[in-house]
Amino acid sequence: MLRKLFKFHGGVKPQTNKERSTTAPIAAVPLPDRLVIPLHQAVGGHPRPLVQPGDRVFKGQRIGGADGNLSSAVHASTSGLVRDVAPAVMPHTSGLTTLSVIIEPDGEDRWGELDKVNYRSTPPDELRDFLRDAGVVGLGGAVFPSYLKLKPGKEGKLKTLVINGAECEPFITCDDMLMRERAGDMLKGILAMRHMLQAEEVLIGIEDNKPQAVAAVQAAIAASGQSGIEAVAIPTRYPAGGAKQLIRVLTGIEVPHGRRSTDFGVQCFNVGTAFSIYEALELGRPLISRLVTVAGNVDAPRNYDVLIGTPMDHLVRLAGPRADTDRYIMGGPMMGVRLPAFDVPVVKATNCILVGSEAMFPAPAPEMPCIRCGECAKACPADLAPFELYWFSRSKNFGKAQEYHLFDCIECGCCSFVCPSHIPLVDYYRFSKSEIWAREREKEAADAARDRFEFKNHRQEREKLEKAEKLAAKAAATREKVAADGATAPAAGSDAAPAAKPAPDAAKRALIEAAMEKARQQKAQAAPRNTEQLSPDVQAEIADIEARREIVAKPAASPLPPQDA
Repeated sequence: MLRKLFKFHGGVKPQTNKERSTTAPIAAVPLPDRLVIPLHQAVGGHPRPLVQPGDRVFKGQRIGGADGNLSSAVHASTSGLVRDVAPAVMPHTSGLTTLSVIIEPDGEDRWGELDKVNYRSTPPDELRDFLRDAGVVGLGGAVFPSYLKLKPGKEGKLKTLVINGAECEPFITCDDMLMRERAGDMLKGILAMRHMLQAEEVLIGIEDNKPQAVAAVQAAIAASGQSGIEAVAIPTRYPAGGAKQLIRVLTGIEVPHGRRSTDFGVQCFNVGTAFSIYEALELGRPLISRLVTVAGNVDAPRNYDVLIGTPMDHLVRLAGPRADTDRYIMGGPMMGVRLPAFDVPVVKATNCILVGSEAMFPAPAPEMPCIRCGECAKACPADLAPFELYWFSRSKNFGKAQEYHLFDCIECGCCSFVCPSHIPLVDYYRFSKSEIWAREREKEAADAARDRFEFKNHRQEREKLEKAEKLAAKAAATREKVAADGATAPAAGSDAAPAAKPAPDAAKRALIEAAMEKARQQKAQAAPRNTEQLSPDVQAEIADIEARREIVAKPAASPLPPQDA
């Protein structure tokens, strides 16, 4: 049965450059001399280190514990010795460092104890906790912790589970090869996801330029005997692999800004995520490796099964980098990021290492003024006005940029790709977003400081009020006591004697006497404690000192006689 497909706005058709890296099967990678495993590899908090230098670890052992509600665990990719837990350069254009566990492999590649789970008999909440501790995150690029996305929402179930096999970015073929070679295991992971989400149907979207992957997945579905699962070939158009775009193509549903797809009964996962869920649940293996495409300026482009933490130059050497190589790009040419060094580690977000050179990626043409041709708006898959966002970003009018839905931009690069003026539009949008986030952080810090100041003032005023109330209550109690003593005194002397009225200032004198008595008690408490049981000589010396002090303090009996002139 042919399924009705829908279209999303915009998109482009760049040259795919996928054929060369799909001619050979997936290959294994020899163990490197060291593995650098960043503890922060996914969206959310920073996992806390669970090992220290000198520890020996097994393959699959947890070395970073999930921290908070939005976090995912990290594991040792092989057995060996922990050489250090220290900051290391992460695979990002910024060149910043992040806390990492550095492991020296022992060459034995020994697994630790593995826990398997029967997803059919295990409650969904326990399955989600298991996947969190197994470090499973989205492998399509977002690296969002999968256990959070596997919650079905308010209704307790979903209508449609969408599996993303589109892989629309040029050069990248790791998902294509996964579906060709491991479709059966991937399908087992999809069934576990369907069980947790209680989804009525499963749609696997694959671009029609991957006929072998489509055939392999359809064959796996037929062999499983499962109903309600369909592999759908969709038109090849970048960025059909975007979650919102793929949901639109397969279901016709447009997910607006600020809403989640689960609000419309749909959730989307990558095919690599489905395979990692299969390995975690049925084999007990945490996410310690992933498929990575090595392509570009190399002699033999190919896909490799790579351990997390492997230095990228160790991997690229297997594909034969050419002599004029001058850059590594993590990802594809449209959305990839240039790396600060060749030896940064492979992480969970690494789906492709694009090896580049000056000849392959020449310097961009000079930026020219915007001519408002509107080509960027035609190509924008988010249906935005990129030229307006450009003007507001360039003039730092961030408020207006937000009014034009800046944060709906998925930074796919379609606008920059078609711009005849060669304006790096996405760079302007990223600048605006970073500035807005920075100002929001500053505002939150200022608001927090103001709240602390106001709370301090409120506390001081409250303490003053409480102190005044205590003094007033004590004064009232003293007045009552004085009044009671004045009323009972005449009665004790004579029955016939008339009751004497207390003096008008009796209450005032009582307060003064009470204050003086309190001062005497405080003085007695503050008196030195070391004057008891003194020897006679010391007592005599003290008496002599006190006598001299009295003589000095006593005023003279008569004035001194005048001195002679």
